[in-house]
Amino acid sequence: MSSDSAAAGGGSAGGVQIQQSRRLPDFLQTVNLKYVKLGYHYLMSHLLTLCLVPAMAVIIVEASQLNLDDIRQLWLQLQYNLVSVVICSAFLVFGCTVYILSRPRSVYLVDYACYKPPEKLRVRYQQFMEHSRLTGDFDESSLEFQRKILERSGLGEETYVPEAMHYLPPRPSMQAAREEAEQVMFGALDILFAKANIKPKDIGILIVNCSLFNPTPSLSAMIVNKYKLRGNIRSFNLGGMGCSAGVIAVDLAKDMLQIHRNTYAVVVSTENITQNWYFGNKKSMLIPNCLFRVGGAAVLLSNKSNDRRRAKYKLVHVVRTHKGADDKAFKCVYQEQDDAGKTGVSLSKDLMAIAGGALKTNITTLGPLVLPVSEQLLFFAALVAKKFFNAKVKPYIPDFKLAFDHFCIHAGGRAVIDELEKNLQLHPAHVEASRMTLHRFGNTSSSSIWYELAYTEAKGRMCKGNRVWQIAFGSGFKCNSAVWQALRNVKPSPGNPWEDCIHRYPVQTVA
Repeated sequence: MSSDSAAAGGGSAGGVQIQQSRRLPDFLQTVNLKYVKLGYHYLMSHLLTLCLVPAMAVIIVEASQLNLDDIRQLWLQLQYNLVSVVICSAFLVFGCTVYILSRPRSVYLVDYACYKPPEKLRVRYQQFMEHSRLTGDFDESSLEFQRKILERSGLGEETYVPEAMHYLPPRPSMQAAREEAEQVMFGALDILFAKANIKPKDIGILIVNCSLFNPTPSLSAMIVNKYKLRGNIRSFNLGGMGCSAGVIAVDLAKDMLQIHRNTYAVVVSTENITQNWYFGNKKSMLIPNCLFRVGGAAVLLSNKSNDRRRAKYKLVHVVRTHKGADDKAFKCVYQEQDDAGKTGVSLSKDLMAIAGGALKTNITTLGPLVLPVSEQLLFFAALVAKKFFNAKVKPYIPDFKLAFDHFCIHAGGRAVIDELEKNLQLHPAHVEASRMTLHRFGNTSSSSIWYELAYTEAKGRMCKGNRVWQIAFGSGFKCNSAVWQALRNVKPSPGNPWEDCIHRYPVQTVA
C-alpha cells in the first residue's frame, strides 16, 4: 500500500511538510555494488554467444570457398563414418527435443478490463470535507490535516468512494463490503468476458488479490459461484499483500501456466474500502481515507500458442523484491488499532526511504534483464572505478528509457511519482499515465497500473514491439516489476475506462 508523502506526514501516502530524510534516496549518490554483480553475470553469461559470432562468420567464409571436388570428398568421408553420423544426429535430435519440451511457455495477455464506478459514487473535495465534518468522528485538527492532504494529493474532483461512505452516518457493514467487492469484480469481469469473447467455463486458473477484505467464503469463491466456473478450477485468494499484489498475482499466474497446458488464467486485482475507512484522529492513519478510491481490474492470460494472434502483450519478465526481513520495512505500512480502539492502516515516516531501498534493489535486479549491454558496461565500469580506484565519479545510472517505451508507475501518490521521475531521469511524458490515473481515479491500489496501461492505449501510443514497465510498491515491504511487450499496435478496446474523458487529458495538476 503506497501513497503520497508530499501530501501528508507519513511516507508515500503524503506529508504536509516533507523532510529530505523521508524522500526516496538519490540513486546518483548511493548504489550497492553487490547488486551490480547480477548485471556483470548476465553479460558474462552471453560471452559465449559473442565469441561464437566471429567463429560462425569464419565457417561461413570457408564454406563459401568450397568447390565441387571438396564437397564430393566430404560426402565420401561421411559415408565411411556412417555410425558416427547416426550417433551425432541422434544426439542432436534428442537435444532439440529436450530444449523444446523444457523451455518456458510464453504467457500472453489476451485482454484486460478496468472497472469504472457509476457517477453516483463520485466525490468532490468539498463534498468529502463536508461529509467528514458531519460524521462527528474527526476533530478540527484532523479535518484540517485531511484538507491539506487533498490539496496536495494530485487527486482530481472525479474519484469514487464506495456507496456505504455516502450515507450519514456511514454504513461500513459486512454486507456493504461484499456489495462493493461484487460490483467491482463482477463489473470488470463482465467487460473482460465480453471483450475477449470467451466463456467463463474456459477459465482454468483464477487468482484474486485484495489486501484488506478477506471474507469467508473467499472473494475467489464469490467469482466461482457467480460465473459457475468449472469444478476443477485452480483458484487462489491473495490477501494482505498491498498495492504491489497485482504483479504478484501475475507472477503466480505465469508459474501456473507453465504447469497447466492450453488454458486461460484470470487475475482480478482490487481493494475494498468500505470496512477499512478510518474514523479516528491519528494522522498517520488518516492518509488512506484521502487517497484510496474504488477501482479494480480483471486480466486474461493464456499459454495457448494460437492466442498470440489476438493477444495484446507478451509477458517478458517479472522481478519481485521483498524487504520484510527488516523490522522497519515490515512495519512501515501496518494495520492496527489506535489508542481509541479504532482500526486503520498506519504509515510510517520512514516509508519513503524504505520504498527507495526496495526500488533500488528491484531495478538493479531488473536492469541486467532489460538494459542494452552498452548501458551495463558503463554502469559496471563506473562502479569499479569508484570502488577500487577511489575515483571521484558519481555512479552511472543506467538509462531505462533505452529499455522501455512506456512506464506504468503505481499511482500511490504524487510524491512517489515525482521522485521516480527525478531519480530514474524520466521525462514528464513517461509519467503522464501515472499522474493522470491518480488525478482521475485516485489510488486504486493494485489495479492502478492497469488504468495507466489503459490510458496509454486510449492515447493511441502503444505500437507493436513497445515495451511496458509496470512497477508497484506494497506493504511488507515489497517492490515488484512486470515487463510486457506489445504484439501489435494496440488500440483502445470498448469499455476502456478513459473512453469518455481521454480528450480532456492530460490536465495540469497542482504542484
